[in-house]
Amino acid sequence: MTDLVTDLVDRPTVGATHGRTTAAAAVGGGVLIAGWGHAVPERRVTNHDLARHLDTSDDWIVERTGIHERRLAGPGESTGPLAIAAARMALDRAAVTPTEVDLVIVATSTPERPLPATAALVAAELGATAGAFDLNAACAGFVYGLASAAALVGQGVARTVLLVGADTMSSIIDPDDRSTAVLFGDGAAACVLVGAGPPEGNGSTEPVRTTGAGAGAPGLVAADLVGDPAGVDLLVVPAGGSGRPASAETVAGHEHFLRMDGREVFRRAVRAVAASVGRTLAQAGCTADDVALFVPHQANARIVDAVLPRIGIPAERTSSTVHRFGNTSAASIPLALAEAADAGTLEPGDLVLLCGFGAGLTVGSALWRWNTPGPAGPNGPAGPIGPVEGAL
Repeated sequence: MTDLVTDLVDRPTVGATHGRTTAAAAVGGGVLIAGWGHAVPERRVTNHDLARHLDTSDDWIVERTGIHERRLAGPGESTGPLAIAAARMALDRAAVTPTEVDLVIVATSTPERPLPATAALVAAELGATAGAFDLNAACAGFVYGLASAAALVGQGVARTVLLVGADTMSSIIDPDDRSTAVLFGDGAAACVLVGAGPPEGNGSTEPVRTTGAGAGAPGLVAADLVGDPAGVDLLVVPAGGSGRPASAETVAGHEHFLRMDGREVFRRAVRAVAASVGRTLAQAGCTADDVALFVPHQANARIVDAVLPRIGIPAERTSSTVHRFGNTSAASIPLALAEAADAGTLEPGDLVLLCGFGAGLTVGSALWRWNTPGPAGPNGPAGPIGPVEGAL
């Protein structure tokens, strides 16, 4: 405890230099995604596996969702361990130590415990004295977290932010409910955001223009965070909160499992995503042709297929992992982004469009100018998405 208190007392304030960019420099030079990581459970569950106990088939699931398989958590693979494994990979890729992290944000709907925040558990396991909080915007959580983290770095509140999207959806899914059991999977992905410093040859700390499709500082170009209050009851877990605490009655009534009006969610999601993307591109002064890669929430391939012609982005410029991982909620967008980054799909200056939608109904879009990542950590560049290692 003495060492921890000493570390907290001696911790440099934001804006002081300790081997990384200063807060003032971060405002002028944008925000980099310096590293990324990912973790999924070991257990692979195919549609054929589900068909053994559900009234369904591989053809039925693929036709309606595009999903072929998903990963489901086993012992030691809950939200916390998944988040920690992804975070360690991201930090290693960014060559950032836990002591350099100022803030940890975990976007999740399935926290490790009611208290403390999963982000605090992640920080403690990593050995970071960073501030930490969870963010629950359901499947849009990573986009909400990205916008929040970029703003905090850009305003000098933090220099280095570890952002994780992690969910163990199998913990709130009724395995006997065909309407939800075929859709969801478990996983986590993380990224490290750092202030970029002023552009080379420019010592000014004045903000760099970040609108339009031309050259500009890396980081958040534009964002649109909105809600559809008419859809607030379309995706719910009825019990387990302060309004309806857990009891024998709620457990017997399966009230701790997700309930969803899939048809209405589909209809509203398609319209909401197209509208949010339109507002984001307009805010940035861009068109769909300027977008190098579209990374939508991986809820259902049919939703994405319905959205693409409405926003004018072809499937060839869209990242998709739903066929292998299903809907991993807050982890779905960063998993797809990490896979694209690992594949070398993105070039410096590319505009990446992210869009999530989920319970609430929450909707969020972010246009991000990609950057050249920092040097790989001692283990080299991040590899293909693999199972989680280690536990709390």
